[in-house]
Amino acid sequence: MTSQPVAIGVLVSGNGTNFQAIADALEAGRIENGRITCLISNKADAFALERAHRHNIPAIVLDHKGYPNRTAYDQALVALLKEHGVQLVVLAGFMRLLSPAMVEAFPHAIMNIHPALLPAFPGLDAQQQALEYGVRYTGCTVHFVDTGTDTGPIIQQAVVPILADDTVETLSQRIHGEEHRIYPEAVRLFCAGRLRVEGRRVHISA
Repeated sequence: MTSQPVAIGVLVSGNGTNFQAIADALEAGRIENGRITCLISNKADAFALERAHRHNIPAIVLDHKGYPNRTAYDQALVALLKEHGVQLVVLAGFMRLLSPAMVEAFPHAIMNIHPALLPAFPGLDAQQQALEYGVRYTGCTVHFVDTGTDTGPIIQQAVVPILADDTVETLSQRIHGEEHRIYPEAVRLFCAGRLRVEGRRVHISA
């Protein structure tokens, strides 16, 4: 008997290129056991909403400005995700820190991608941090979300060399290329039931 596809909810604030990469991978059959049941944005002008419409995926605006605090907003977000049967939450440029209310509702089932090789350069402006520090390599990291800032267990990483004439823009462009490769792969592994978390380590089964 074929198992039901894993229901994926995507949270966005902007352009949504990582959402696009995951949606394309699903449609191409590279992610075999998943489907996106909703895309939710905290900003009404996020272009990712248009991307969702093109894929016939329910696109919802839940503006955080209508809530008194982060916990209240996240509780409303959890209710909306549960309403759409979501089992895996994917952050695709969602520019908000998640409260414990959100993290506890989806334990080891919220993914984020960060444009650095964590634990190096967490938080904002990771590409600028890497350039200023003078490292020769940076990259991107897919990790499960916990209540810290970019501190959850690491699922996948990709290395990007820093070139002598790199700017934030050129470096970001190359990192994005790797993000669009490893994020769909991490989602594929989750949907295939191949990820298991023990402490800080994520085990990938054959």
